[in-house]
Amino acid sequence: MRRILVTGGMGFIGSALVRRLLRAHADVEVLNLDLLTYAGNPANLADLAAEPRHRFVRGDIRDGRLMAELCRGCWGVAHLAAETHVDRSLLDGADFVTSNVLGTYVVLATARDAGVTRVLVQSTDEVYGPTPEGIEVREDAPLAPRSPYSAAKLGGEMQARAFFVSFGLPVVVARGMNTIGPYQYPEKAVPLFTINALLGDPLPLYGDGRQERDRFFVDDHAAALDTLLHEGVAGEVYNCGAGNYAENRYVAETICTLLDRPHDLIRPVADRPGHDQRYRLDTGKLRALGWSPGTGLDEALRQTVDWYRTHPEWWQPLRERMRRGYYQQQYGERLRHA
Repeated sequence: MRRILVTGGMGFIGSALVRRLLRAHADVEVLNLDLLTYAGNPANLADLAAEPRHRFVRGDIRDGRLMAELCRGCWGVAHLAAETHVDRSLLDGADFVTSNVLGTYVVLATARDAGVTRVLVQSTDEVYGPTPEGIEVREDAPLAPRSPYSAAKLGGEMQARAFFVSFGLPVVVARGMNTIGPYQYPEKAVPLFTINALLGDPLPLYGDGRQERDRFFVDDHAAALDTLLHEGVAGEVYNCGAGNYAENRYVAETICTLLDRPHDLIRPVADRPGHDQRYRLDTGKLRALGWSPGTGLDEALRQTVDWYRTHPEWWQPLRERMRRGYYQQQYGERLRHA
């Protein structure tokens, strides 16, 4: 039996990867480490409560002693634990540096010392900065992060590169695009728009809403990470995305249509600082390993909206907690002036 440590395994993409590893590999057991900050939620894996090949540990990736203990005897480490929300990094980026840079260093150092066979580090498309119109960037493109979040993710990437070059650690880096699907914390655009539309609240759309993103369905993303953990070439970086490109306004309008809500719920608000206009990635390197996405844009949106519509018991307590703090800080003034 091969043991794989997944950090951040109670988060959105992390929980999908845990589920994918257990279902796709009968010889794998998963050790799931998560600090259970605001975005980590045991309810994301409630369906695995009786699964003997899954064990959860609450803890911090910055705790070297704990990480050394957990890495011991592991075949692989999939490192997804991170602070991930750009808007929060603009309000206060300190935790992003300590988690995404220092935390990644600790994960890599303890994996090296334990002799782990494979290490996967999750990064982001945002390390490239905005993509010029008409092109898709490859993995060797210049890097130009423009938010504290993306700068911290690039810092973690550079640690991964250093551990490969200096110590021969067999690490692979995945640069993932915007991901949607069940169990995503309600601060992110698609669940935020969906829940607000369900409740008849305004959908705060930054600027003119013409910013373009890939909407990568979470199960496809988990399958891509599984592929890279097992088949990726050590020392290499891989772009991960589905090519489901659409402007933010189209996504907001589609959500309103799917829920039979009026489009005038969409409320343009003041844009966020340094908002990148578009990201487009060339994912040919990943596809050459045999992976391909299975879910197109409209189907990904339909499945996601359907899940939030039918699972209010999951999102209602999270939304109430969020609205008392972050939501008001981020959108209160913007909506008042909309």
